[in-house]
Amino acid sequence: MKNFKKISIVTVAFLIISILTFTGCSPSDSHRVSGVTVNENGELVINYSDGSNKNLGNTEQNPSTSEEPSATLATSTGLRSSVSVFCTFGEINTPNARYSAGSGVIFKLNKSKGSAFIITNYHVIYDADRGISKDISVYLYGSEYNDWEIKATYVGGSINYDIAVLYVENSDLIKNSSVRAVDIANSDYVSVGQTAIAIGNAEGSGLSVSSGVVSVDSEYIDMLTPDNKTTASFRVMRIDTAVNHGNSGGGLFNCNGELIGIVNAKIIDENVENIGYAIPSALAVAVADNIIDNCFEKDCSTLQRCLLGVTIVTTNSSAIYDEDRGLVSIVESVGVVEVSEGSIAYGAIQADDIIISATLNGVTKDITRQFHIIDFMMNARVGDTVQFTVLRGDDTVSVSFEITEDCVTSY
Repeated sequence: MKNFKKISIVTVAFLIISILTFTGCSPSDSHRVSGVTVNENGELVINYSDGSNKNLGNTEQNPSTSEEPSATLATSTGLRSSVSVFCTFGEINTPNARYSAGSGVIFKLNKSKGSAFIITNYHVIYDADRGISKDISVYLYGSEYNDWEIKATYVGGSINYDIAVLYVENSDLIKNSSVRAVDIANSDYVSVGQTAIAIGNAEGSGLSVSSGVVSVDSEYIDMLTPDNKTTASFRVMRIDTAVNHGNSGGGLFNCNGELIGIVNAKIIDENVENIGYAIPSALAVAVADNIIDNCFEKDCSTLQRCLLGVTIVTTNSSAIYDEDRGLVSIVESVGVVEVSEGSIAYGAIQADDIIISATLNGVTKDITRQFHIIDFMMNARVGDTVQFTVLRGDDTVSVSFEITEDCVTSY
């Protein structure tokens, strides 16, 4: 008998929580804590409202954590690119109001202007009955109190990829903080057993850290989309890192503090321990860039996906040992089953072609996994020319075609 397990999106759908207001123990309002920063020497500095400050020293080199410097420094790096996210659906402090808590990652940053694009999960900022939240707040690590609330606006998102992009502008808190745009690793090169550090707003209690490993580098899971109406197939990496409600939208980092994924789900079952999921960084970043390019300050709020009209299948798959790296990775051959008549690829790509590589805007991607094509084409924009190198029988053939409005669809 099969054991059916519930896969849950890890947000707090009906969070009832009051964010604590920091009162401190200062003798007067003129000497209240106004912010916490890390200076260029890595020293933690407490700033007070009267202009004074207190230097607490270099916390990243604390001897008590020196036995695991890589994990500690990776976490410190990741925390500077992480935010907690809180959303209200409906009018706040009314009986019908709903709340959610989640997490986010600072994707693009203009510190001098106090502006940032933030990646989170779509299900964090969306309610099936109320739609997109019109009251979104983010908080930086170390400043997760009402006094340091940063208002964010919704740029756009994709319910089918569970990715949304938020925007913050002209924030003095960001200008005067130690935040940084996240460093991004290519998840295509993530290996099973690699360190996976999750940073997120677990249980809506502020940013915290858990650590584990990558269990499966890429797989597909079926989940109910945030509208609670349809089921979609999501490409994810599986992790044994502990994730909880509120971790949704938060970053998954490697031992260098680089982003390898966006946490979005876990299995809830009494017979299952620590099976969580994250959207691979290569996919999450491609979706986020697509949303920003197509939606920011434009009359659009949804990912615009290019459809080639090509049906592909894995024709061969095997594990390859890389002697130089000492790692095992999966390599697939990707074949064409069918090309839809009238599609942009029709007449260029043919059934039974084996796709070897794809080139777009001067960037060439070797196609060694089926998902490489899907992820790569997320970067295509109208007017771009894409080139494929295919194996056709015994011949290697290059074909190209232009991306047109006709092949782009909201998704």
